[in-house]
Amino acid sequence: MHESPYAAWLRGIALNPAAPSDVLVRLLGPEAGPAALLMCEGRDLPDEVVDVALRHPARAVRRALAGNRYVDPSRLAPLASDPSGIVRGRLAGGPRPRPRRVRPLPDDILVTLLTARDGGEDRMLTEHEIAQELDFSRQIPASFHRSMADHEHPRLRVRATWNWRSLTPAQREALLDDPDPAVREAARESVWELDPEGVEAKLPSFGAHGRSHVLGAYPLSRAVVEQCLAADEVYPLTWNRHTPADALARLARHPEAGVRARVAARPDLAPDLVARLEEDPDASVRRRARLHPFPRTWAEYRAIERIIGHGLDCTCPITEPFAGPDPDPDPERLTEPSPAWFAACAVSMEPVLRRVAAAWPGLPEELVGTLAHDEDEEVRIRLACHHPLAPPQLLLDVFVTRPAHRPHLLTLPAFPRTGRVHLLDHPDPEVRALAAADPALSRPPVEDPDASVSRAAAAHPNLTPESLDTLLARPGAAEGAAANPSLPAARMHALLDLCPDGVAPPAPGYGAGCRTGT
Repeated sequence: MHESPYAAWLRGIALNPAAPSDVLVRLLGPEAGPAALLMCEGRDLPDEVVDVALRHPARAVRRALAGNRYVDPSRLAPLASDPSGIVRGRLAGGPRPRPRRVRPLPDDILVTLLTARDGGEDRMLTEHEIAQELDFSRQIPASFHRSMADHEHPRLRVRATWNWRSLTPAQREALLDDPDPAVREAARESVWELDPEGVEAKLPSFGAHGRSHVLGAYPLSRAVVEQCLAADEVYPLTWNRHTPADALARLARHPEAGVRARVAARPDLAPDLVARLEEDPDASVRRRARLHPFPRTWAEYRAIERIIGHGLDCTCPITEPFAGPDPDPDPERLTEPSPAWFAACAVSMEPVLRRVAAAWPGLPEELVGTLAHDEDEEVRIRLACHHPLAPPQLLLDVFVTRPAHRPHLLTLPAFPRTGRVHLLDHPDPEVRALAAADPALSRPPVEDPDASVSRAAAAHPNLTPESLDTLLARPGAAEGAAANPSLPAARMHALLDLCPDGVAPPAPGYGAGCRTGT
């Protein structure tokens, strides 16, 4: 049993890229339905439509707009102080599903959300829960994180003390002497993070996860290091940049290859340890030891660690360089490796290093061209997903062969909009649907047995008005036809006039007597 055509028309018009503002505003009537929510969340919108949605009396409409990933985020600023905490929380949490590359929010929105005194009049969320949503959303840029210690608002300076180890000595001193007593108290409560004896005293208060984090990032007393070695609680020590050299020498002889491999990756090993690990009986240890000539910097270490072991279908977040989670956010590590180092990685014999280079968006065009034809598939995939100059044909190839990357690839400006006709016979319907939208296609496959393909074909701009009229009445194709950019605005209005009362109000003075079929 097929659905009524009205819902399909509404969904199609809501996402029609050629729909004018007056058509879209009609979807935002007082009884705005699912199509209005789809429109507010799922596409770019003209300013006039954004203005109506921002003032809409229905919380659901404003909440959908708060999750929009296409509208300029500065236009969403009023939602940061929306009366509803549900709306604020959605803005703080960001779009769902969360894209791999998240667009940061402007500073004024961040300040409003992080300094709110309440969670909204609906009392469904607290201001702290909304701030927590923001913390996990990846919408806070590194520049804002680094500015909080010097921000004029004391609540943001308090938040800066939560990342005590990432602050400069001057910032720590200023916070300890801050004019606001709450800031001074928060700063004093954080001093232990840089004191090995303070860490030792604090360690028993942490659970297993917190203990592992502290052991892997904080400066440790000699007693704690010895306790870890005696209890074989050593993995966190392998990546803690404060682990003493003699402890590393002992870990380089550890019976577990995984421990030795982690040690071999460090940038601060003595030459004799490097030489020993390069001859290790385990191949994984030898690979880690030879990845890069020593000495290496911690920034280079991080760049490599972010790549190793992720595989062909890795869809990890794509963040600002060195802005992601870091077990040890020391200020001297907030810089990235030099362009020359990335260029050296690009021509390395080691596939892992070429993958590192491919994931750096600053790689020069000539090296991009070389890596686009690399024999290692993961190199090509990382280049396609990360580099703005990746060739369009490479993006299309990765789309066809690796379904996990398709949602991200479709968001990239360089993704090819033509040259896809040869894929019309592909066995994967998602690939055929992509081909069905190629503007060069003369006969869109509206009869394809897969609904997603026929829907994409029905939205093809080369269809004649007569074909569109037929498709608008056909179950499975009506939504695509209503989303067709060739559909005249007058026809869109007429379709809305045919919808039942309360779904989309008629345009003033338009369509009188057109409500046949209701």
